Amino acid sequence: MADPSSSKSGLSEFLRYLAEIPERGDQRIPPLNELSHQLGLSVATLREQLEVARILGVVEVKPKAGIRKLPYDFRPALFTSLAYAVESGAFSFQMFSDLRKHLETAYFVEAAQLLTPADIENLSDLVRSAQEKISRVPGQVPVSEHRKFHLLMYKNLNNPYLSGFFEAYWEVYRIAGLEIYPDLNYAERVWQFHARIIEQIKIGNYSQGLKYLVEHMELVNQRVKEPPRLSFE
Repeated sequence: MADPSSSKSGLSEFLRYLAEIPERGDQRIPPLNELSHQLGLSVATLREQLEVARILGVVEVKPKAGIRKLPYDFRPALFTSLAYAVESGAFSFQMFSDLRKHLETAYFVEAAQLLTPADIENLSDLVRSAQEKISRVPGQVPVSEHRKFHLLMYKNLNNPYLSGFFEAYWEVYRIAGLEIYPDLNYAERVWQFHARIIEQIKIGNYSQGLKYLVEHMELVNQRVKEPPRLSFE
């Protein structure tokens, strides 16, 4: 494989080629045998560099359809790195969660002010759906609602790096086993905070909403000190 450090940008030849393609609609990439002549690289080298690009999420490779350049997305590269850290034992969820807490709190007021009435209604619907699941017999942990609630809260900021980070956070939250709650009382506490946050956003009391957000996220730090025990289907 060619040494990517040979380029000033630190990119492989294939990644540099992709980066120079203007953004447009359907961006089909020529077959590797054509690129081999165009870039002066062996097909074997291009295959290696293509796999790196695929892992980074900048290309899609499908049988018959070929290679297609994708819009830039921060999440795939970040999640791959974090997943490796989790698997290797080098990951600290508490430290990563603390970073997420600071990002969410820093952007909360701005994000809350950008929520539309439809967004607020969707957030309220997620609260109602989650509370209904928890109250069932047997109870259910509202996993998807939790993720959707937090991602929806910040979506109108239109910051691809922030949204990519938050999406990677929820993927790591899952693989780290945090979707498995110690008991349903914990889930009830989480969604009580979510309901309070939305109540404060509705009346424009963003500082109080932020206070509830911070208190809510402290629950995660309490959990990571002990491994989760039970899963509710």
